[in-house]
Amino acid sequence: MIIRSKAPLRLGLAGGGTDVSPYSELFGGAILNATINLYAYSTIEPLDNGKIEFVIDGTDQKISFDSVSELPITKEFELFIGVYNRVVKQFKTGPLSFRLTSYIEAPQGSGLGTSSTLVVSMLGAFVEWFKLPLGQYDIAHLAYEIERIDLGMSGGKQDQYAATFGGFNYMEFFGDDKVIVNPLQLKSEVLNELEMNLLLYFTDTQRLSAKIINEQVKNVNEKNEKSVEAMHNLKEQAHQMKDGLLKGELDKIGEVLRFGWHNKKLMATSISNDLIDRIYETAIKNGATGGKISGAGGGGFMFFYCPGNTKIKVAKAIEALGGKMHSFHFTSDGLKTWTI
Repeated sequence: MIIRSKAPLRLGLAGGGTDVSPYSELFGGAILNATINLYAYSTIEPLDNGKIEFVIDGTDQKISFDSVSELPITKEFELFIGVYNRVVKQFKTGPLSFRLTSYIEAPQGSGLGTSSTLVVSMLGAFVEWFKLPLGQYDIAHLAYEIERIDLGMSGGKQDQYAATFGGFNYMEFFGDDKVIVNPLQLKSEVLNELEMNLLLYFTDTQRLSAKIINEQVKNVNEKNEKSVEAMHNLKEQAHQMKDGLLKGELDKIGEVLRFGWHNKKLMATSISNDLIDRIYETAIKNGATGGKISGAGGGGFMFFYCPGNTKIKVAKAIEALGGKMHSFHFTSDGLKTWTI
């Protein structure tokens, strides 16, 4: 028996950062994101040798433990171990003997929600293995708790819900960990036009989101007026993006992205840098009407709205700065699990 799962990565189109505590508890957050056809995969192979093995596919990274109910947190395998420890503790399934292999179709630190999506994928595999009675909200919230509470990793809430639900979603975040996922039903012509005009660009750099997020949290706790006002504006940006997509007013998308990017840079000092600013300015100069970093900032993927057949011109101009265009398609499905 082999248990498999996959969960999609996401583009954060609007509202990024307003899902991070304490802002979401104090003011309520709003995010609009969409999943794309890049995935985090997980495979569980039950063993009978009394061992637990974790493998990062495509690398030399692997580790083995004796089968016990709680494993020590170990560098590079924190997410694997966090998922295992929580599943055994909460659902009384262990100790277990198995091999868990993972693979992500994007680099860590890319801004596409890789870490949280991997947690959802691994958790989904355990749900499939033991037929655990968890719905979409349950899986997303549990994945959030594993990362943010059990492992103490900095970050927000949107990625776990995007990976679990899939598709275009307008998400609302409140106190007491309340989250409402509102799926958007977009007209096919709107979806196709948006996909055609969005350029996904990898800057060929990676970043550690924790530093940026911790600065953002500090600014909220200290009531930094400029940063908090920027977050209010980003929440408004999510509203604007939702209205534009549902009404098919795609000529406004670039403007909404530019409004968001201006405010996002006010949330923390390291969200942008000279290279990112140069890429952004070059894209606008060559026909893009707006764009942003995907994720916390500092590097990874950027995307731009390029109307009027300007996409290739923009791509050639910014590829000259060292990164590369990355093809993608939007997806409607979230977490998928199966057994063979």
